[in-house]
Amino acid sequence: MKKLSLKEKISYGLGDFGNGFMFDLGQSYLLKFYTDVVGIAAGAAGGIFFFTKIFDAFMDPIAGTIIDSRKPGKNGKFKPIMFFASIVLAILTVITFTNPGKTATSKLLFAYATYMIWGLGYSFTNVPYGSLGSVITQDVQERTSLATFRQIGSSGALLITSVIFMPLVLVFHNPAIGYPVVAGIMGLIGILSFYMTYKNTREVVAPAENVKKEKITPKSIAVTIFTNRALLTLILMTIFSISAYNIRSSLIVYYCQYNLGNVTLLPYINFFTIGCAVLGVSFMPKLVGRFGKKRTAIIGFLISVIADSINFLLPGNIYTFTILLAIGFIGISIPNGITWAFVSDSIDYGEWRTGTRREGITYSVFNFARKLAQSIAGLLSGWGLGFVGYVANKKQSAHALFGIKALLMAYPAVALLVAALIIGLLYNLSDKKFTEIIEELDARKGKTV
Repeated sequence: MKKLSLKEKISYGLGDFGNGFMFDLGQSYLLKFYTDVVGIAAGAAGGIFFFTKIFDAFMDPIAGTIIDSRKPGKNGKFKPIMFFASIVLAILTVITFTNPGKTATSKLLFAYATYMIWGLGYSFTNVPYGSLGSVITQDVQERTSLATFRQIGSSGALLITSVIFMPLVLVFHNPAIGYPVVAGIMGLIGILSFYMTYKNTREVVAPAENVKKEKITPKSIAVTIFTNRALLTLILMTIFSISAYNIRSSLIVYYCQYNLGNVTLLPYINFFTIGCAVLGVSFMPKLVGRFGKKRTAIIGFLISVIADSINFLLPGNIYTFTILLAIGFIGISIPNGITWAFVSDSIDYGEWRTGTRREGITYSVFNFARKLAQSIAGLLSGWGLGFVGYVANKKQSAHALFGIKALLMAYPAVALLVAALIIGLLYNLSDKKFTEIIEELDARKGKTV
């Protein structure tokens, strides 16, 4: 199998880098914008994330079926949709950070409508981008390398946006102006990054010519899911792992402002913690080479569980908090990166089991699980803040401060422990077995490996 060049790998990772400049803003700062700028109650804001993400989750399989029904063109099957959708997504990202509503009801309606439309744009950007990884290569090590560059891109975007977003917003005296202006700058960087992915990657894996062409229906989607144990395991694992990751991203800003008493600490803490995670992910190929994808993912989860548990039990101290948070980010970033290689493997596994290759549907179904996890995180963040008595822009009670800490540290520790157990007990696709599957698929297509 052809080895990918460094340029191809970097270009593919730039897709997630660009993705992060739009997606991470919503995960990290939109709740803060809703509660502290627009004036939406925390519980109601949590409902926005929950119900819109459920809506988004159902949009992903629809996007996947539309994309899978397309025939590859001169520039491939996935790249054109991915790039043009990224432009729309950037515009929608800016719109989500505006809200002209004058009453509580109008503010909620605008927030629901814009975030739902944003989610649709995200589906048509992210589903083809994720599917692209499965048609660039089928080599086990190359896929691990692609997953590494993808996670580095994602973590790099999170690092940059986490460090510069709030300081840039604070430059503006009116945050209602600062948020959309800075979101526009981030969106432009996102578009340019997706263009590099579009320009410098090639789709080389195609289904066998003798593979049956099947009409895409709800039944075919169900077959894609329930004949693929690897995919089902990833879906279940992701509900816990992504909800833990996202609730952590959403609550750090609250913890800095209220528990540590200084929101300007946020960029420094983010720079150290996420910067360490980026460095940690760079060791992922070596870890996978030694322990395999499955064991490496479990090790990463357990590192994060231990760090978050200790952080929760210790008294609030900026130094111990930051160090343990960094270790936790390193831990969770490793399995999050490997997951993309798992998903590409599950696409080939599904083709091996059923004789039909469906990159778009498989990836969109996996994304359905991610959206469900994001909805859980949004619900827990918003409703959790309301439950513990959070009051925007006021001094918080001791009960509220403890609640913010528990949401930030205790929930991720429990959720990631469950994720480790799921992948350890249920995932059945070893690297050795996957290599055998690829050899058989190549034999069906008349290739020589």
